[in-house]
Amino acid sequence: MSAPTRARARLGFGLIGPRRARHTVSADQLTALALPVGDDGTVIGVDAEGRPAVLGLNRPTPYDVTLIGGLWTAQVLALRAAATGARIVVETGRAHAWTALAQAAGGGQPCISLHDVGRVPPQGASAGSPVVVVRDCGMRPPRGRVVSGPWQSVVTLLPYLSPAAPRLIEKSSLVGIQRVSPDEAAQIGRIAHLTSAEMQSLSTLSDGVTLWCKGHDRQFVMTQATDAESGLLGGARRMD
Repeated sequence: MSAPTRARARLGFGLIGPRRARHTVSADQLTALALPVGDDGTVIGVDAEGRPAVLGLNRPTPYDVTLIGGLWTAQVLALRAAATGARIVVETGRAHAWTALAQAAGGGQPCISLHDVGRVPPQGASAGSPVVVVRDCGMRPPRGRVVSGPWQSVVTLLPYLSPAAPRLIEKSSLVGIQRVSPDEAAQIGRIAHLTSAEMQSLSTLSDGVTLWCKGHDRQFVMTQATDAESGLLGGARRMD
């Protein structure tokens, strides 16, 4: 190939730069590049080592979550799930506690809707429009008309341990437990098959700390509010 031909062949690709060694790492060094996030989804806080704890609520399969805890944590979870693009549907008997959140979320877009208990209509969830249903229906939530399904997760909030808890824990893919009384901790420990140390810790957890249980996996997570969340919801609290 002549010199003019070679020059024409390089047109459009810029000047030939200096030659340097390739940027490579060995297989043993790859772990140093790993991110601490184990899944995609909603960042719900940090674990005991300070690494982000992520909850994937937008799933192609039914997903049920039971949270035995405070309204504050459930509302932070709803806000952050909305930020991932999910539509949040709140079934509640205390709409006044959710109104400010629903009005502030989404920058004016109706991404959080409120419904009376037992009055949630079908949502038509899809991969392009996932839905998270938050059931804030007190100690004895009735069986919901809208259940979990593809791209529609259901989060049930129980303020304390109740007769409905064993059934909900058994059917849930994930269970979150915040501070409870020692008697409640003992009951939850038996239902959720917690270790003695885990069970005893439940009555001493700080506000904003949740023990998340999935099968035999356990993880303590501290949820810390952003400035915007604190301005809207206040500081972390277990009691409402």
